[in-house]
Amino acid sequence: MRMNRLLRIVLVTGVLSLLGAHAVVAQGRMATVNLVEVFDNYWKTKQAKLALAESKNDTKKEIDSMQEAHRKLVQAYQKAVAEANDQAVSNEERDRRKKALEPRLKELRDSEETLKQFVSSREAELKVKTDRMMEDVIKDIKTVIGNKARTAGYSYVLDSSARSVSSAEIFLFNAGDFDLTKPVIDELNVTAPADAGR
Repeated sequence: MRMNRLLRIVLVTGVLSLLGAHAVVAQGRMATVNLVEVFDNYWKTKQAKLALAESKNDTKKEIDSMQEAHRKLVQAYQKAVAEANDQAVSNEERDRRKKALEPRLKELRDSEETLKQFVSSREAELKVKTDRMMEDVIKDIKTVIGNKARTAGYSYVLDSSARSVSSAEIFLFNAGDFDLTKPVIDELNVTAPADAGR
């Protein structure tokens, strides 16, 4: 544990030293952007989150409906089991009822398996949908940041909201003099539809 932490500190220090040395040699200008703020304030992010929430709600309704149908099957099966064990009826009738339980048990197991598969497939679909939407948003953000940086003559743009492996802030001080967050958000939201609620 201690060795891992020491290794991380050495690696982070080395990377920062190399970046600093490279920046001095290249005379490159550096800017910052708060990616969390940009991401949260971009209208497409808000729309994507709403669309995903709607998909999750629709999926939840479908799952709830399937679970209710499964619950009814369980109750019907339990009732049939109780009837098959009813001592008030003849042995032949109990045997007939027990034999009638086999298809119900298969139906119950099939229902349970169908429900599991449905939940699993919906979770996978939501993950793919989430990843696709977020990739599009991040691509837009990176494009605007790149354009702003090139236009202003910056060689590097660093994320001021970044955290280290130990969750500590990477930037211990940032005066914000070369922060592109607001201009990036403004440019991203220029194309927002009127109902996007900037």
